Amino acid sequence: MTLKAEFEQYAENVKKVKTRPTDQELLDLYGLYKQAIVGDINTDKPGITDLKGKAKWEAWNSRKGMSNDDAMNAYISLAKEAIEKYGM
Repeated sequence: MTLKAEFEQYAENVKKVKTRPTDQELLDLYGLYKQAIVGDINTDKPGITDLKGKAKWEAWNSRKGMSNDDAMNAYISLAKEAIEKYGM
């Protein structure tokens, strides 16, 4: 299985966990996912009133400079932990 195929499989599986992960775990997954798929952040930071958008932007921006493969590997590790912790 290629890294991209394994990444895509975990991206689907982590959506099926029985219990919702914590906000921080979701933000970490989001940041790694966007870095793996898109690369470095390419959008402006949301305004001060958009708290959710700002948190997501910061989670992605914190991964700036990370390679796509490194982001995929980190995402897979985090997704595995979430699946083990919350069950599927």
